Order: sequence, then C-alpha cells, then structure tokens
Amino acid sequence: MSECSRRTFLKSAGGGVLASTSLLALSGTSQATAAGRVRHAVIGLGGQGRHHAKAFASLDDCDVAAVCDVDPKRRARAAKELPNTERVEQVEDFRAILDDPQIDSVSVATPDHWHASIALAAMKAGKHVYVEKPCCHNVHEGVLLVEAARRYGVCVQHGTQSRSGEGIREAVRFMREGNLGKVRMAKAINHQLRPPIGRAPETDPPPGVNYDLWLGPAPVRPFTRNRWHYNWHWFWDYGTGDMGNDGIHQVDQARWGLGVGLPKAVTAAGGQLFYDDDHETPDTQVVTFEYDDCYLMYEMRLWTDYKMEGHDNGTIFYGDKGVLEIGRRGCEVTFIGEPKKLIGGGADFGANARNFVECVKRRDPSGLNSPISEGAMSATLCHLGNIATRVGRKLQFDAANCTFVGDEEASRLLSREYREGYELPEVG
Repeated sequence: MSECSRRTFLKSAGGGVLASTSLLALSGTSQATAAGRVRHAVIGLGGQGRHHAKAFASLDDCDVAAVCDVDPKRRARAAKELPNTERVEQVEDFRAILDDPQIDSVSVATPDHWHASIALAAMKAGKHVYVEKPCCHNVHEGVLLVEAARRYGVCVQHGTQSRSGEGIREAVRFMREGNLGKVRMAKAINHQLRPPIGRAPETDPPPGVNYDLWLGPAPVRPFTRNRWHYNWHWFWDYGTGDMGNDGIHQVDQARWGLGVGLPKAVTAAGGQLFYDDDHETPDTQVVTFEYDDCYLMYEMRLWTDYKMEGHDNGTIFYGDKGVLEIGRRGCEVTFIGEPKKLIGGGADFGANARNFVECVKRRDPSGLNSPISEGAMSATLCHLGNIATRVGRKLQFDAANCTFVGDEEASRLLSREYREGYELPEVG
C-alpha cells in the first residue's frame, strides 16, 4: 500500500507537479475556463447533489451543463430545478460526462463507495473535481486521491465546507495565535435524531434504474429500499456510518483547530442502543484519537433530538484560558469568569463552491480552501474510528506505512475488494 504519512497528505494538491504533467492532464479539457466561464456537471443527484446543481448554477461564471444519476426520476427532477433546464443534458453513466471535452469540472455526490473511483477517473480525464465528504470509502482510496491530484495538477475540493466559512477561519486563527492558551482537547459532537429505517424485503429495482451501475465496485446484493436512496449510508458496503456522513464536518474542524494530522493511536466503542432494524453502522459511538500533546474526541448519538453542551452538531476546544465552540449559531468563545462572546459565523457551502470555481478558472489548486490533501486526512480519521469500533479494541497506527501495528484484522479494513469490472482507476 502507498505511504500515507502526514507529509504525503499535507503536500499541496498542486505543489511539485511538473509543468509537462499538468499540461498533459489539462490538454483534454475545454478551453471555456480561459474565457472566464466554467462548464460543470453534477454526478449523483440525491439531496446533496441537487444542492450542488443549484449552488453552482447560481454562480455568474458557471454553467451546469449536465446532471447524472442512475435513477431517471432524479435526473429529471434535478434538471427541472435549474434555470437552463432545456439545455441541461441528463446522463445515466458518469463515463459519458468524463468523455465530454466541453465539461471543465464535476461534482461527485454519489454514495460513498463511488466517490474515489469517479474522482480518480475524472482527474485522469483532465476534469477538476469537487468531491463530497467523505472523499473515500477507505484509507487506501484517500491516499490515491491525494497522489492523483498532485500528479494531474487539477483542482480537487473536498465537501468539508467549514473551511470556507470566514467566521470559522477566524476562529481557527484566533486559537492558532494562542488566545485560548494551550488547547489540549477538542471534542467533535454529532448529536441528532435519525429515525429507524425498519426492515425492508428484497424486491426488484425501480423501473429504469441501472442498479448494477449503482452497485459498481460493491458486492452484488439483492435490491431493497433500505440499501437505496439515502439509507445506503447505514451499510458498510456503500457508506461510512454517520461518522463519515455528518460527523466528518466536526472531526475536520477539530483536527484543523488543533493543527494535527494522523493520530498515533485510536480507541473506540460503539454499537446500536437505539436501532433494531436493517442498520449495520452504529447509532452510538465514542472515539478518541491520541496525539503527542493533545486528544481529539468524537461523540455520536443518533437518538437525541436535544442539544448536548449547547449543540446538536458542533466542535468544542478546551484551552487553558477558556472554551471555544463552533456550532450552527456560529463561533463563540467563553473565557474563564467571563460571559460567552460570538466571534464569527458558521460553515458556508456557497463560499466553498465559489472558491472552487475561482481556482478552476485560474487552474490553481494552491488556492483551494478545502483541498483533497486535508479532506483525505479528515476522512482517514473517520475510517480509523470506524475500524476501531468494528474490531472493538485500541489500535496503534503506523502512519508512515499506513497500517495498524500488529493487527492484521484491522489493517485489512484499510482497503477493500473491488468487483470485477469496477476496479479503481490506476494513478499514473
């Protein structure tokens, strides 16, 4: 397996790329970006994918030229919601989009198990990529994404949009300047109510749906509605549980604020205290990541519709001088003996899309707010937490060799088997 050290992840996605490599990667793309407009396509049209389509279409220098999904109803709905409906191409197979030289960039908003495969193929085709979180279904895929972005010299933005929220950026600067004192602990909180999904019988896929393409690299299993739209998140074949789905935002904020990369050890516990249905992933999870001089903790409860520590989803930093909180109300600081004070706003998807398009127009990955090097590292923490939860023991992580020390069972979960015909594209 490729090296996945902190240095590997933190290299700029565009840094150190030979000009000849960059030009080769971009030679097959449209020249529209040189004229100041970006032609964008959205692959995967669930709620987040439709959000992508509308957000990119709202930018005055970006046209959403195509939408893609294996479900024809989703394609039609997404196209209908766009201002240029009659000019939006509706595509079933993402490979047709990658073959189109007029498309400059793509959003990848499919189920998790397709993220890396499509993103890698798009980069090889010379497309710039906005890939939703988590960018990868396992650790090995994240390493390949970082390597590919650097090799092909394209812009690859990750869907952890907090990094484009100016209020959160200011809060991180505030901590980095020492205003909170020494920060030794951050807690990433994911507390919300996600209703049970029940038990679904095996049926035929809906009419017109290309279910084999939807399965892609995953094992062939009979169709059920619980393995389908959105509920796929709760099956290990396709999703990463809510730690990779929603908790990754808070994990990313916590890691960013602490200024840390990959941990030296991870301890986790979790399971189902609430669900008794088709769910495979936990509804309750506590993970601790160990670093040399601080800890990062993740708490998840999917059966609470009330706020914990003032938040449903939020991130808390504990320093010598007080506490800094990032939540949906914005960023707040409470110094010891003083009242709480608002110091900035929250996450901003629109700003992340805007930042991506500006970098695409300049063909400059170095300006990305949420580059794949950072996104892959935060996704890796989520995968490590899930692996520790699944094996049920503390794991020592060897970042230089991308493996768990003395634990073959856990190390096997750092990658996966790929179905014949749907193997990962080769980088290089």
